[in-house]
Amino acid sequence: MRHLTNFVTTLILFSFTLSSANAVVQGGIDYQIPIDYTKLNQNELEAKAEFYYNTAVKSKKLNEDMTSALVLYTILSKKNPSDPTYTIRLGKLYDIIGKDRFARGNYSQAHGLNQKNPAPYFYLGEYYYDREQYRKALKHYKKAYELGYSAHYSTLYKIGDIYQKFGDTQNALQYLQSASKIEPNEKLKEKIKQVENADTLNKEFYRR
Repeated sequence: MRHLTNFVTTLILFSFTLSSANAVVQGGIDYQIPIDYTKLNQNELEAKAEFYYNTAVKSKKLNEDMTSALVLYTILSKKNPSDPTYTIRLGKLYDIIGKDRFARGNYSQAHGLNQKNPAPYFYLGEYYYDREQYRKALKHYKKAYELGYSAHYSTLYKIGDIYQKFGDTQNALQYLQSASKIEPNEKLKEKIKQVENADTLNKEFYRR
């Protein structure tokens, strides 16, 4: 406990004396931190981080909850430099508030920590998908698929959706139908019908 307290105290004091609360999280965050994190142990840090993360993701705003989540995951990532979980969470939070460089940087860092972990590839796919850079998104989604996300609904759906955007109805159907087996829903059912109709038209066109 004493070692953790000393570590956190040193980190916070070093970071915050450089400028203000934004020094520890980087990316221009300028909020005062409402909690004395030096008094929390590892489990408490993770519990607090999870709480603020969930709240921040729901609010999608730069507020005290977002700042607290950023600070906590920064501390946890420094304390556990080989665990990509914390940098992935940081990437997601920065992505929400539009700090593209920090979002991409944290996802890439997570990828570097464990190149066999599908999660960083998936979130890099999400990053590029949201910015309509579909070829880059597809590359990362497919890598996530190869590394273990072959039964991951969002990965399958996004790959299928991108193939649909590219006009590749055969591949689109393959992935969308796989997604439907995992999590059937009406919206996806309608999407599959649209792709099936487009696929029929494509076959008719090439028969001529």
